[in-house]
Amino acid sequence: MVKRKIIIASHNKLAFGMKETLGYITGDVSHVVEISAYLDNTPVDEAIEASLADVSADDEVIILTDLLGGSVNQAFFPYLNREHFHVITGMNLPVLMSLALQPTNTYLDAPTIHQAIAEAREQLIYVNDFVAAMAVDDDDDE
Repeated sequence: MVKRKIIIASHNKLAFGMKETLGYITGDVSHVVEISAYLDNTPVDEAIEASLADVSADDEVIILTDLLGGSVNQAFFPYLNREHFHVITGMNLPVLMSLALQPTNTYLDAPTIHQAIAEAREQLIYVNDFVAAMAVDDDDDE
């Protein structure tokens, strides 16, 4: 069984909200850590080091950050050379849920992560257009 740790990292309180919501939906978030950067004087690098303190070389770490060009995301770059260390940016709840609910019998691979990201992208919908398209489909059925 793979020991998997998920770190949700963002500017301000987005990571906190994501973790709370994940816990509300899935129940167990004991393997999830949130880093809400810049709320106090703790440097992001120190918060990252603290969140990785209990991670061994065999553990898998999934990082979800808010912005690709943001300082929080960039602070994880030095760790990208670690095995079983995945950084995903532009997080949303569907991708977080998909990755958090993956079985831990094996390590995650790139195709599984790409699939989770693709499925999360499909959840980004302009609802006005969606509802309008549904109305057109209903009109066509008459």
